[in-house]
Amino acid sequence: MTRIGIIGAGAIGGVVGGMLTRAGYNVTLFDHWVEHISEMKQNGLRLSGPLIGDIRVPVDARHLYEAQAISEPFDIGIVAVKSYDTEWATSFISPLVKDASDGGAVVDFQNGINDERVAAIAGRERTLGCVITIGAGMYDPGHCMRTDTRTLGFKVGELDGSDSDRARDIAAMMNNVAGSESTTNLWGERWGKLAVNCMANPIAGLSGYGSGEVRARDDTRWLCIRIAAEVIEVGRAHGHNIDGVWGIDAQKFVDVANGGDSSELDAELIAGAQALGAGRPSFLQDVIRQRRVEIDALNGWVVEQGKPVEVATPVNQAVAEVVRSFPVGQLRSDPSNLQLIMDLLG
Repeated sequence: MTRIGIIGAGAIGGVVGGMLTRAGYNVTLFDHWVEHISEMKQNGLRLSGPLIGDIRVPVDARHLYEAQAISEPFDIGIVAVKSYDTEWATSFISPLVKDASDGGAVVDFQNGINDERVAAIAGRERTLGCVITIGAGMYDPGHCMRTDTRTLGFKVGELDGSDSDRARDIAAMMNNVAGSESTTNLWGERWGKLAVNCMANPIAGLSGYGSGEVRARDDTRWLCIRIAAEVIEVGRAHGHNIDGVWGIDAQKFVDVANGGDSSELDAELIAGAQALGAGRPSFLQDVIRQRRVEIDALNGWVVEQGKPVEVATPVNQAVAEVVRSFPVGQLRSDPSNLQLIMDLLG
């Protein structure tokens, strides 16, 4: 039986780990939130959502220090933590996973583009990436929610773009969580998802609007489209093939940001927002919990990546500056925060 170790039992890691456990896989969940692990140990993991219902799954949940009791290596290690925790989390799970020569794999399940950071520690031959398109949330210990109703949830790929059996096998495994497929365009898919995260996460975190609202409201959608267009242009300037953003032709964002008619793109974003329900992006969840946010791995990272290829990123720059103006843990969501972005843009 495939043995899977997951570092990060939050919203995504919890949903993935719980659903794979339910499907019969041997899964071990590790996390540093003591109350969360203790609740799962005592009562199992509660999973809920429109496509899940409300179920409770007995899971193997462990505190970080309990890794010392792992005697048999995992076949697959999953890194499902915040971008700023990439190095330590990868260093934690890597020694617990089989070597590549024995079929071991470490898979990056994160926002942002951290695959090379994972590979630098886990070994490039052992590392794959997984682009996540489901929505998930966690607000109480022991309870993870899948908040969306989308059909496709995961895209698994090799860093070198090869079409591998192991990528297909992992995608098949992930079908037990949500619709999944393998891809030979991991980096293009990563940049497409980065555009989604950059346009929705900080705008939701700053305003307090949910995942669907930021796409449906006229004022926030205007910002989202321009943020995404900059991300697409930076990614393309780096040579990546970015076909779609949230299932929408990527070029539409660029055309609208450059003055094109927005009616068709507006309609697609508004229609898609309905599938997101009342979900909240991870960035907004972090603001609510007064945690550090991932701005440096999202909009801030795009700004830095734009410099060497001479692509201007004024909207992403303004978003990053506004978020960084709040000390860690002190950002409070309020629609008036969006005006701070507009003031910087003049």
